[in-house]
Amino acid sequence: MKTLLFILLITIGLIILTGMMTKTKAKTETQKFKTIYKEGNFEIRYYPEAALASVTMEGYDNSRNSGFRILAEYIFGGNSENQKISMTSPVRISNTEQKSTMSFVLPSKLEFDQLPEPLNNDILLHRSKPVYAAVIQFGGYASSRKTEKKMNELKEVLKRLNLQYHDNLEYLGYNPPYQIVNRKNEVLAELTNFNPEEFHKAQF
Repeated sequence: MKTLLFILLITIGLIILTGMMTKTKAKTETQKFKTIYKEGNFEIRYYPEAALASVTMEGYDNSRNSGFRILAEYIFGGNSENQKISMTSPVRISNTEQKSTMSFVLPSKLEFDQLPEPLNNDILLHRSKPVYAAVIQFGGYASSRKTEKKMNELKEVLKRLNLQYHDNLEYLGYNPPYQIVNRKNEVLAELTNFNPEEFHKAQF
């Protein structure tokens, strides 16, 4: 009886938590893109210009923890105007052998020239360039091993489709750490010399 009651309470808690996460997600702006091609969990997208706040740090784990804290301080009011800025998704992380860069995509309604200056000099405000990119989506928590596996999977698809890309792939995370269910992650490769019309002709 106690076991059944415990399971029931856990189930109710998960239902409530899922509802809260769905409501939160509905309020969170996602970086805009246009889907060019879709095949299962693989997509080719066009990303228009966006405003980013980025911080580069030594090491992957350091960027995920300290980097997130630094950027969060900026959008929570740690800026020249003491202005609170809405959180968007995804959080983007790119890595080299020595460093990791974490970026927050800033709300599209904000004009870049009117963004408040960060109080932390480690934060760089910049515009991304319009790009075509390929992504693979996956669920659950994104461990380093799982993310690397998905990046290799993405490279295999790009090789099969004969698409050129930049070697520095990115991880895109869409959920807060406390969200248990319906987690969404992506790995992304920026395409080079991509022509949508020629690609579609080659496929069809």
